[in-house]
Amino acid sequence: MSTTKIGWIGLGNMGIPMSQQLIKAGYTLSVYNRNKEKEAPLISAGATTAASPAMLIQQVDIVIIMVSDDDAIDAVFNSNDGLLSAKTNGKLIINMSTVSPAISKKMAQLCEQQGNFYLDAPVSGSVKQAEDGLLVIMAGGNEKAFEQAKPVLEKMGKLVMHIGDTGTGNTAKLVINTLLSIHAQALAEAIVFAQQNGLKATDLLTLVNNSALASPFIKIKGDAIINDNYKAVFALKHIAKDLRLAKDIGMASPLGDAAFETYQQAEATLGNEDIIAVIKQVRPE
Repeated sequence: MSTTKIGWIGLGNMGIPMSQQLIKAGYTLSVYNRNKEKEAPLISAGATTAASPAMLIQQVDIVIIMVSDDDAIDAVFNSNDGLLSAKTNGKLIINMSTVSPAISKKMAQLCEQQGNFYLDAPVSGSVKQAEDGLLVIMAGGNEKAFEQAKPVLEKMGKLVMHIGDTGTGNTAKLVINTLLSIHAQALAEAIVFAQQNGLKATDLLTLVNNSALASPFIKIKGDAIINDNYKAVFALKHIAKDLRLAKDIGMASPLGDAAFETYQQAEATLGNEDIIAVIKQVRPE
């Protein structure tokens, strides 16, 4: 069992299976989540709970954060009982959320002022990869801090890479999610196009999945469309948010712009469904 004590903030669809990997690996884990009911599976697996981020950081060596957006990050750090209110030093804070490079640079500076280290280390992969410890993790920040974090991150990912300075992990994630949005929309459009011309979606997907275009993403999301299953694994509202963040750092390309417009339009009615529910947006009335 490792002597490193880890604190975890944010127990959503990804946070729960990711943090469970650390318990399985023998780490002592303390958790904080605004919705306390979500802490139950971690506590039953051996984790302890903290009443606030400030209390959490005082109990651990490393804090890992997995929350939804920049506003949530700001609250975790800067609220009255946030991480910075504890005025600790010598801690490593790893932000694995998909947020803007700007918020990471801001929080890294505040952490440094207190004598703490900050890494942005978002992930590529979904719930299944989180459950299997097979995420792809891209980190930005101090290289020495990355080397300290790497053994922990490797318990959750099949690939852990240091990309560069603070914010570069976030940038890489926004690039990847822009590509993801294009793939999802392209798959949806291809199926609609096929059906408009009398082809069965099942036949098209059999052909694609046996061609050079085959990929796990097309297989999983194609099956979801066939089964009319749009329960959110990666909610459409999150990709809409990520594309706004990508726009903010200069994303401006024909396919990227098209995806941006599609997902912004779809968010109001389809935001809580899976990303592949975009097929409902591109399908003619």
